[in-house]
Amino acid sequence: MKAKPFVKWVGGKTQLIDQLEALLPADFDQWENVTYIEPFVGGGAMLFNMLQKHSNIKSAIINDINSDLTTCYKVVRDTPSELVVSLKEIQKEYYALHSEEERKQFFVRMRDEFNTKALDPIRNTTLFFFLNRTCFNGLYRVNKSGLFNVPFGKYETPMICDPNTIYADSELLQHVEILTGDYQQTLSYAKGNTLFYFDPPYRPLNNTSCFTDYAKEAFNDLAQRRLKEFCDKVEQGGFHFMLSNSDCKDMFFDDLYAQYIIERVWASRNVNAIASKRGKLSEILVHNYTETKHKAV
Repeated sequence: MKAKPFVKWVGGKTQLIDQLEALLPADFDQWENVTYIEPFVGGGAMLFNMLQKHSNIKSAIINDINSDLTTCYKVVRDTPSELVVSLKEIQKEYYALHSEEERKQFFVRMRDEFNTKALDPIRNTTLFFFLNRTCFNGLYRVNKSGLFNVPFGKYETPMICDPNTIYADSELLQHVEILTGDYQQTLSYAKGNTLFYFDPPYRPLNNTSCFTDYAKEAFNDLAQRRLKEFCDKVEQGGFHFMLSNSDCKDMFFDDLYAQYIIERVWASRNVNAIASKRGKLSEILVHNYTETKHKAV
């Protein structure tokens, strides 16, 4: 069974994997004892891809500011069997409900319990999975108090428990170090042949497309500039990086990362509530090395 993201995540990279692979350093597969670092792990599509495709990665470090998410990664890694049992129970409970109103009330109760922030790791992760599968569009969004506030998604029988994926992911995560907090702490883990992949909260294309609030801390333009300064430190340390972000029409990132190489990749984005505004969008891909495996797809 192939490992893959165990949660749905806005801006997930599953559909972009081939394009990102093509833009890795040209000689990446010849590197020895590679350290791979993802400071904003999110759904982990790139992580699972890299660990399965590149056996020369000997050390992997992931980080996220969202402690509920990093707890999920730790529970999947360390106690997959207990998680599967718990998920099967809540899935059975949900499937037994016969009306949309009953399912909605159950969803709200589980959301309120999750927001108590007083749960053990297994229960917290169980509710994280449950809410991810049953909330509107699988969004993860919190308010200024850090409380999950996405509404009910009206799904009747979503797959809440997927044991095969959980066990496959658990096996792959065994040698991955999982950090929680500010991404800048990841620099101390870089050594030798290190590749950073940055997938931060995207800068909104307009005032109505902001989905950066997956943590109560805002990721505004000041935060984007701080991240660029961190990329400069990575460069100064002699390490490689690639970074994804939105392709803003005001050329914000073209100006910010002018000293590096900027490519465009194409992604389908279906988050917008207005159907006519969904579809193919270009995204920025920045890197600090000249030769890539292939030219942009």
